[in-house]
Amino acid sequence: VQLQASGGGFVQAGGSLRLSCAGSGFTFDDYAIGWVRQAPGKGREGVSCISSSSGSEGRIEYSDSVNGRFTISRDNAKNAVYLQMNSLKPEDTGVYFCAAGPLCVLEYIHWGQGTQVTVSS
Repeated sequence: VQLQASGGGFVQAGGSLRLSCAGSGFTFDDYAIGWVRQAPGKGREGVSCISSSSGSEGRIEYSDSVNGRFTISRDNAKNAVYLQMNSLKPEDTGVYFCAAGPLCVLEYIHWGQGTQVTVSS
């Protein structure tokens, strides 16, 4: 099982970035995929999650801190999930991880490496 996150970078406040998560080695359609971030010196924070396409959960979630600014989507044909991040703020700075699990409401069981997002003020 592999999850590969990419698309991070350095951006000024108010800017945008699009993160991508590519999955392989498992049935991608069967898994919920989420984004979790970790700011310097802080614990991990769930940012967003999108349910599997094959299940019945039918959920898209956002944390309060990103709701209205971030949009998650998935393209099962490409085994990919995207996180469009707009109106970025310095407090969005951190390492962003993508992860997979059976449901958004359960713990993730597969994790990818992170991609760094840095937002300057």
